Amino acid sequence: MPQYLTPGVYIEEIERGPRPIEGVPTNIAAFLGDAERGTTTPLLVTSYTEYRRWFGDVFGANRDRYLPYAANGFFENGGTLLYVCRLTRADAALASIDLGSYTLSATGGGLWGNRIYIAVGPSTTNQPDPKDPTKSVPVGFCVKLAYWSDDIGNQVPYDPFNPDPTVSRGKTPRATLIETFDDLVVDPASSDYWQKRLNGNSALGELALKASGKPTDIPTTKTGLLTGGTDGTGPIDSTDYIGDVGGNPPRAEPQGLTALNLDPYRDVSLLYAPAPLDAKKVGMAIINHCEINHYRFAVIDSDSGTNDSGKLNPRILFTDTAYAALYFPWVYISDPQNGATKLVPPGGYAVGVMARTDNERGVFKAPANEIARGVIDLEFNIDDSKQAVLNPQGCNVIRDFPSRGILVWGARTMSSNTLWKYISVRRLFIFLEQSIYEGTQWVVFEPNDQRLWARVKDTIRLFLRTQWREGALFGATEDEAFFITCDRTTMTQDDILNGRLICEIGIAPVRPAEFVIFRIFQQTAEAQQ
Repeated sequence: MPQYLTPGVYIEEIERGPRPIEGVPTNIAAFLGDAERGTTTPLLVTSYTEYRRWFGDVFGANRDRYLPYAANGFFENGGTLLYVCRLTRADAALASIDLGSYTLSATGGGLWGNRIYIAVGPSTTNQPDPKDPTKSVPVGFCVKLAYWSDDIGNQVPYDPFNPDPTVSRGKTPRATLIETFDDLVVDPASSDYWQKRLNGNSALGELALKASGKPTDIPTTKTGLLTGGTDGTGPIDSTDYIGDVGGNPPRAEPQGLTALNLDPYRDVSLLYAPAPLDAKKVGMAIINHCEINHYRFAVIDSDSGTNDSGKLNPRILFTDTAYAALYFPWVYISDPQNGATKLVPPGGYAVGVMARTDNERGVFKAPANEIARGVIDLEFNIDDSKQAVLNPQGCNVIRDFPSRGILVWGARTMSSNTLWKYISVRRLFIFLEQSIYEGTQWVVFEPNDQRLWARVKDTIRLFLRTQWREGALFGATEDEAFFITCDRTTMTQDDILNGRLICEIGIAPVRPAEFVIFRIFQQTAEAQQ
């Protein structure tokens, strides 16, 4: 209660009534896998063009790294927000180059950093020399970076920064990406300070001041390739997907699932790892992550080349869970790099369909009976009798219907519990629970009395009423769709004395019409009397 000691008019702002709950996003995905290049810190991209800028394109000896295909399928099917989690081995090393008082390193570990070429020199913009106004001096320095996706050995094929076209004419391979950061300065107060302009904005390198260097030093003028980058020992395995700090060999920074536990990525709601080598361990790690997090849902791929119904039961392949869905079969697409037909896992396309359905209809709509955009054929064509075996097992099928196209034709989780049989029901409850959780944080430490209980009920009621009107809840009236109880019937005196506010919420979700039955019979006209 404020004190009034001086006569006058005072205006106070007070809160009355419920606080609105804002629905959390449900269409933000995170993909984990091996990318051509880039940082291992999860990075948000909004298009496949942006993905290629930060992480490169299709790569691998047999073009068998599926993260680029999954990202392309996600955006092609209507996805808009994707966190890319590039993975490396714990002992992968950063390529770097010495620049006197500074060091420039690749943004992420791997051999790819050895294909970065750097040219450091004076800035192109000049200013009057403070010592002699009749002369001019550069305002700072310029960093130019070039990257080749193809192997170039220890020598660059040509100078990519030479303005004379005759120097590079006919020379191959061509540089895949060129970046220029001009007029960088060493003054931290300037908007052109090198740490503000280069670090975080370059897809190739990061500049750092050595411990022995002075902040006023200018990087040494130099040209050449970065060196020292290595991919580490062996292929990426389940420990790299988990990405814990430490271990043997020790990992300095978290990546993968461990990084996604950090606060900046709390809005991620869909997880997917395209066709990992150790599918069982990686799949279980992602499912466990979603179950522990409680607000995320996983998409899992079936194995390529498998058409045996007995080997496609997700509860046997992985586990019985309501926080994941498996999709079958693999799909043929047009390679985004060269247009050739390519067989890829279906998960990226399925996640894109989920995101599109969330955007267009809502999380309560089953992500099925939807066209899989970009898919031109299927590894196996499935008929009704085949799906009659797979569907009860929780294996979601993608089918080719001649008159309607290639459709996602399943919307089941891996759970044997009929209450959580459908993806839309599980994800609807994730959405409602997380929204209510985020939207009622103001309740903590408020006086636990009848007035607070009434405000909590009104707050949640307004939110659920909106969801009911949008079609997410079943019922002709609000009373049929949901109920909210927060009073002496849900809390004992012991609860109140120990600071516990308990609110019970009952929700009737809308379930998909998976089996549509029309009963038709023949009616004969009766003889007139």
